[in-house]
Amino acid sequence: MKKIEFHSARFLTSALKIDELPQPTLPEIAIVGRSNVGKSSLINHLLHAKKVAKVSATPGKTQRLNYFVIDAALLLVDLPGYGYAKTSKTLQEKWGVWIDKYLKKRGLKLILFLLDSRRKLTEEDRQFLQWAFYEKIPLLLILTKGDKLSQKERQAAFTRIENEKSLSGFPPLLYSIKEGRCRQALIQKINQVVWDS
Repeated sequence: MKKIEFHSARFLTSALKIDELPQPTLPEIAIVGRSNVGKSSLINHLLHAKKVAKVSATPGKTQRLNYFVIDAALLLVDLPGYGYAKTSKTLQEKWGVWIDKYLKKRGLKLILFLLDSRRKLTEEDRQFLQWAFYEKIPLLLILTKGDKLSQKERQAAFTRIENEKSLSGFPPLLYSIKEGRCRQALIQKINQVVWDS
């Protein structure tokens, strides 16, 4: 298999039902995290693009599963953020059931699990990590918004992660959209998991 360089992206579809999902003809990875954690910003930074994924200051903007074809060789899926209080309870429950089905049945190669490097884990974060561990889905922990931290705050973020039992076995990658080396490190890790697993 060729190495993915994240040179090109094509929007494929936006899905909210099983029958709307594309055929799984390519390896598939998903981006998961709380609302406003920086999923869209990370996608755009990976692709050296500003508008591939819509970025909004309003949490809860992404409400469907958005599929992108990367380098004609990989499916990247942007999932709705969880934990946004202003989303109706009914819609939150629908998302929960739907996303659980999607994650269990889709045969994902990797989950990119995003956490805001400035925040502590929530109970929802812990529940998702326990679920991924139970389902044995490979997971890469990414600490977003690293550019907003001082060197001292970065060290504190890593210490907080090391002391979190639910994160045992998930070495974190601190990510900053202002640092190209973060992009290269993430691309390398994605390739290692997708092609070497």
